[in-house]
Amino acid sequence: MPGRLRVCATPIGNLEDITARVLRALREADLIAAEDTRRALTLLNHYGIKTPLVSHHEHNARESAARIAERIADGAVVALVTDAGMPCVSDPGFELIRAARELGADIEVCPGASALTAALAVSGIPAGRFVFDGFPPARGAERGRMFRSYLSERRAALLFEAPHRLARTLAELADTLGERRAAVCRELTKIHETVHEGTLVSLAEYFARNEPRGEIVLVIEGAGEESGPDGWSELTPAEHAALYMSRGASRGEAAKLVARDRGVPKREIYRQLLEDTDNEGE
Repeated sequence: MPGRLRVCATPIGNLEDITARVLRALREADLIAAEDTRRALTLLNHYGIKTPLVSHHEHNARESAARIAERIADGAVVALVTDAGMPCVSDPGFELIRAARELGADIEVCPGASALTAALAVSGIPAGRFVFDGFPPARGAERGRMFRSYLSERRAALLFEAPHRLARTLAELADTLGERRAAVCRELTKIHETVHEGTLVSLAEYFARNEPRGEIVLVIEGAGEESGPDGWSELTPAEHAALYMSRGASRGEAAKLVARDRGVPKREIYRQLLEDTDNEGE
């Protein structure tokens, strides 16, 4: 019979944020597959755990998953950990989980600390529903499309961001979303934990003057029921769409947003925009 894979959450900063179940799983495992063996070793040394470590990261995920799966096939119990938090959230753990599942091995999850739920809890942003988009693209059209999607996204949005890119990201989000509220959660659970809450505009101004350090989770409030541009009810559909397009939305994106604001089918807005375009050409 194949062995077992245990997917283990590790602390996101404070080493005390680990469960008794995870500690037992790490001690009982025959092998620990770690995204960064050096960081994992810090945790293991803190708790006096001597289980052998192997590397499993994004640059060797497919090859290492195959090797580790062979050990599981031979009956080994393997614990999977990431740098911090829950494996498989913005890291390559899914390769190993797929390989173990193909073997028919038991897969057990040992939950624990998560930067996402910690940031949501401390942000002060309503988040009964949320969407997680990982790290935004550093540049290019996809970056703009992601940010514009938040114009109509009524769920809270969570992003990871690098410190040296935070000010630019906040500025671009402010240009797109205006005075939407947000929270910058930095170094959660660590000595220098800070949470800055305000509008995207005020946060962009603050971090343009104060470059942050450490790991960052950005929480953005979802769009409200009346989230269209100010005074849109006095505009024609074409003028309403033009406001969105002035923020970088394509015609199709603008039509979708106008339809949402006005509570009408998108095809009706498309029809009116096409009629206005035809009239301009006459």
